Amino acid sequence: MGLKRNVSLGTGLKYQGGGPMLVFVLHRIGGLGMAIFVTIHLLASFMSARGIEGGAFLNSIYENWAFQVFIFFCALFHAINGLRITILDLWPRLIPYQREAIWIEWAVFLPIYAIAVFIIVRAGLGG
Repeated sequence: MGLKRNVSLGTGLKYQGGGPMLVFVLHRIGGLGMAIFVTIHLLASFMSARGIEGGAFLNSIYENWAFQVFIFFCALFHAINGLRITILDLWPRLIPYQREAIWIEWAVFLPIYAIAVFIIVRAGLGG
Protein backbone atom coordinates (compact mmCIF):
# COMPACT_ATOMS: atom_id res chain seq x y z
CA MET A 1 0.00 0.00 0.00
CA GLY A 2 1.32 3.43 -0.95
CA LEU A 3 1.96 6.31 1.34
CA LYS A 4 -1.15 8.48 1.69
CA ARG A 5 -0.65 12.23 1.78
CA ASN A 6 -3.33 14.87 2.06
CA VAL A 7 -1.53 17.60 0.14
CA SER A 8 -3.39 19.58 -2.49
CA LEU A 9 -1.79 21.02 -5.60
CA GLY A 10 -2.13 24.53 -4.18
CA THR A 11 -0.33 23.52 -0.98
CA GLY A 12 2.41 21.83 -2.96
CA LEU A 13 2.94 24.93 -5.11
CA LYS A 14 3.17 27.14 -2.02
CA TYR A 15 5.91 24.95 -0.52
CA GLN A 16 8.98 27.05 0.13
CA GLY A 17 11.74 24.50 0.31
CA GLY A 18 14.46 26.97 -0.62
CA GLY A 19 17.81 25.77 -1.95
CA PRO A 20 17.29 22.03 -1.58
CA MET A 21 13.96 22.19 -3.42
CA LEU A 22 15.46 24.35 -6.18
CA VAL A 23 18.32 21.92 -6.86
CA PHE A 24 15.83 19.01 -6.72
CA VAL A 25 13.71 20.61 -9.45
CA LEU A 26 16.71 21.72 -11.54
CA HIS A 27 18.18 18.21 -11.32
CA ARG A 28 14.96 16.81 -12.78
CA ILE A 29 14.86 19.49 -15.50
CA GLY A 30 18.49 18.71 -16.33
CA GLY A 31 17.76 15.01 -16.73
CA LEU A 32 14.73 15.73 -18.89
CA GLY A 33 16.71 18.19 -21.02
CA MET A 34 19.43 15.63 -21.66
CA ALA A 35 16.81 13.02 -22.58
CA ILE A 36 15.27 15.46 -25.07
CA PHE A 37 18.69 16.17 -26.56
CA VAL A 38 19.52 12.49 -26.98
CA THR A 39 16.12 11.84 -28.54
CA ILE A 40 16.50 14.68 -31.05
CA HIS A 41 20.04 13.57 -31.84
CA LEU A 42 19.03 9.95 -32.44
CA LEU A 43 16.04 10.93 -34.57
CA ALA A 44 18.16 13.30 -36.65
CA SER A 45 20.84 10.66 -37.17
CA PHE A 46 18.26 8.02 -38.09
CA MET A 47 16.43 10.32 -40.49
CA SER A 48 19.63 11.54 -42.15
CA ALA A 49 20.99 8.01 -42.60
CA ARG A 50 17.73 6.85 -44.19
CA GLY A 51 17.35 9.92 -46.40
CA ILE A 52 14.12 10.92 -44.68
CA GLU A 53 13.30 14.61 -44.85
CA GLY A 54 13.44 16.42 -41.55
CA GLY A 55 16.85 15.22 -40.43
CA ALA A 56 18.46 18.52 -41.36
CA PHE A 57 15.75 20.39 -39.46
CA LEU A 58 16.38 18.33 -36.32
CA ASN A 59 20.13 18.92 -36.73
CA SER A 60 19.48 22.65 -36.88
CA ILE A 61 17.64 22.44 -33.54
CA TYR A 62 20.48 20.97 -31.55
CA GLU A 63 23.13 22.94 -33.43
CA ASN A 64 21.44 26.23 -32.44
CA TRP A 65 23.51 28.19 -29.89
CA ALA A 66 20.46 28.85 -27.65
CA PHE A 67 19.70 25.12 -27.45
CA GLN A 68 23.37 24.42 -26.74
CA VAL A 69 23.31 26.89 -23.83
CA PHE A 70 20.26 25.06 -22.42
CA ILE A 71 21.76 21.61 -22.93
CA PHE A 72 25.06 22.66 -21.37
CA PHE A 73 23.14 23.96 -18.36
CA CYS A 74 21.30 20.65 -18.08
CA ALA A 75 24.40 18.48 -18.40
CA LEU A 76 26.68 20.55 -16.16
CA PHE A 77 24.12 21.14 -13.41
CA HIS A 78 22.99 17.52 -13.47
CA ALA A 79 26.61 16.31 -13.20
CA ILE A 80 27.64 18.66 -10.38
CA ASN A 81 24.44 18.08 -8.42
CA GLY A 82 24.80 14.33 -8.92
CA LEU A 83 28.33 14.56 -7.55
CA ARG A 84 27.01 16.42 -4.47
CA ILE A 85 24.34 13.76 -3.97
CA THR A 86 26.93 10.98 -4.33
CA ILE A 87 29.25 12.60 -1.79
CA LEU A 88 26.40 12.98 0.71
CA ASP A 89 25.39 9.36 0.13
CA LEU A 90 28.92 8.05 0.62
CA TRP A 91 29.56 10.16 3.73
CA PRO A 92 26.22 10.42 5.58
CA ARG A 93 27.82 12.43 8.39
CA LEU A 94 27.90 15.34 5.93
CA ILE A 95 24.10 15.40 5.46
CA PRO A 96 23.61 18.07 8.18
CA TYR A 97 25.78 20.31 5.97
CA GLN A 98 23.55 19.85 2.93
CA ARG A 99 22.82 23.57 2.54
CA GLU A 100 26.52 24.39 2.67
CA ALA A 101 27.13 21.69 0.05
CA ILE A 102 24.52 23.34 -2.16
CA TRP A 103 26.33 26.70 -1.82
CA ILE A 104 29.59 25.00 -2.81
CA GLU A 105 27.79 23.41 -5.75
CA TRP A 106 26.63 26.83 -6.96
CA ALA A 107 30.12 28.27 -6.42
CA VAL A 108 31.55 25.59 -8.72
CA PHE A 109 28.71 25.64 -11.26
CA LEU A 110 28.25 29.36 -11.90
CA PRO A 111 31.78 30.33 -13.04
CA ILE A 112 32.11 27.26 -15.27
CA TYR A 113 28.69 27.86 -16.79
CA ALA A 114 29.29 31.59 -17.28
CA ILE A 115 32.55 31.00 -19.15
CA ALA A 116 30.96 28.30 -21.31
CA VAL A 117 27.93 30.47 -22.12
CA PHE A 118 30.24 33.32 -23.13
CA ILE A 119 32.13 31.01 -25.49
CA ILE A 120 28.98 29.38 -26.93
CA VAL A 121 27.20 32.69 -27.52
CA ARG A 122 30.30 34.34 -29.01
CA ALA A 123 30.76 31.41 -31.41
CA GLY A 124 27.03 31.25 -32.15
CA LEU A 125 26.81 34.92 -33.03
CA GLY A 126 29.88 34.69 -35.23
CA GLY A 127 32.42 36.31 -32.92
